Amino acid sequence: MYALYSFLLAVAFVILSPMFYFRREKYASGFKQRLGDLPQFIHDSRPVIWLHAVSVGEVNAARPLVDGIRERFPDHRVVVSTTTKTGQDLARRVFADSADAVFYFPFDFKFSVRKALAHFDPSVILLMETEIWPRFITEANGAGARVAIVNGRLSERSYRRYAKVRNLLRGVLKLLDVALMQGSSDANRLISLGARAAGVEVIGNLKFDIAPDPTETELTRQIAGRFALTNSRPTIVAASTHDPEERWILDAYCSLAAGRSAERPRLIIAPRHPERFDKVAALLRQFRDDPACEWSRYTVARRSSESAEQDRDADIILLDSIGELRAVYPLATIVFVGGSLVPHGGQSVLEPAAAGKAIITGPHTHNFAEVNKTFLASSALIQIDPARSEVVADELFVTISDLLEDPEKLSSLGTAASDVMTANRGSTAKTIERLTSILSQK
Repeated sequence: MYALYSFLLAVAFVILSPMFYFRREKYASGFKQRLGDLPQFIHDSRPVIWLHAVSVGEVNAARPLVDGIRERFPDHRVVVSTTTKTGQDLARRVFADSADAVFYFPFDFKFSVRKALAHFDPSVILLMETEIWPRFITEANGAGARVAIVNGRLSERSYRRYAKVRNLLRGVLKLLDVALMQGSSDANRLISLGARAAGVEVIGNLKFDIAPDPTETELTRQIAGRFALTNSRPTIVAASTHDPEERWILDAYCSLAAGRSAERPRLIIAPRHPERFDKVAALLRQFRDDPACEWSRYTVARRSSESAEQDRDADIILLDSIGELRAVYPLATIVFVGGSLVPHGGQSVLEPAAAGKAIITGPHTHNFAEVNKTFLASSALIQIDPARSEVVADELFVTISDLLEDPEKLSSLGTAASDVMTANRGSTAKTIERLTSILSQK
């Protein structure tokens, strides 16, 4: 089975290699590091903890965990890997003072994995959420490292995909020292794939422990100052959007702006993927000149552009930057969480909830099903479910408009979201406590 896996991985690598050249910004960053050519790391007597966080969401979830490990185990060193460039950029910023190295995770080839393991010689490896790389886990175990999944999440969709290679994964998952999962469904799915039931536990979601960061507080102040984001006009944040969600949001915004000329809302759009920033900017220009829009005289600003005086009056702001969305949430009146009006599976609602905001999602939230269920049960979230794509913008307009017209409901949604966050905190402390036995071993 391993031979087949290695063969298929090699074939995929050869086929996809051109992307590293034609779409260099997204794929080629850290290419040498992914092959095991890593930055210099001088060893000393302290054991090394390797934490892997795929992208931005996992990096943010890992922040309280890294702080807790540093406090509980000051005699350990921590190194952090990511898969995506956006995750790498954020990790380099937020772990600048707490990680001894930040680098790209190796491709799952024997040679690259062995080089990376030999380079850092970790005693413990923590895989955020559910990164199941058969070669990496097998080689790490063979090198004497203890491997744990933390903040584990396994959606029904991911489970079905992994189940197709159950025979390969069964032996790999039994090598895990422990798997600390977010919910019971996640735990049961992992056990079904072959993990030892005795090593799988439900701990909760680390993202409930999100805490304000002084650097983000300053960033919030800077963004608010540049764009004059005050309470005089409501601010709608469309977070982590996917195509074609921006067009639906703009349709809804046109109707909102036309009907509220006295206190015209402001709209901040934050596309999920950086490679779409320019495409969304072009859509904004096209939409501004579209006569079909009931109110098309809005002004647009880009976060990435040079600061200008007209930014202070911008109706629509394109947040074409990396790692700043969390700093924008405190400035929002309402947050729409994207990836949920299309069959992507949604994005996490926990960060806007931590800011105490009224949150709207679409029907496609299976990536975070248990979390969303918790919020819905506490009336801390509005989930719309348009019958067809032609009415999505109308439903968004009605939902947002109703909230803006009902300050009491707007406030109660935000309060309920904060209450859910408070009630579910504590997973970081539980995780560190559970990991103590393996982290204490030198």
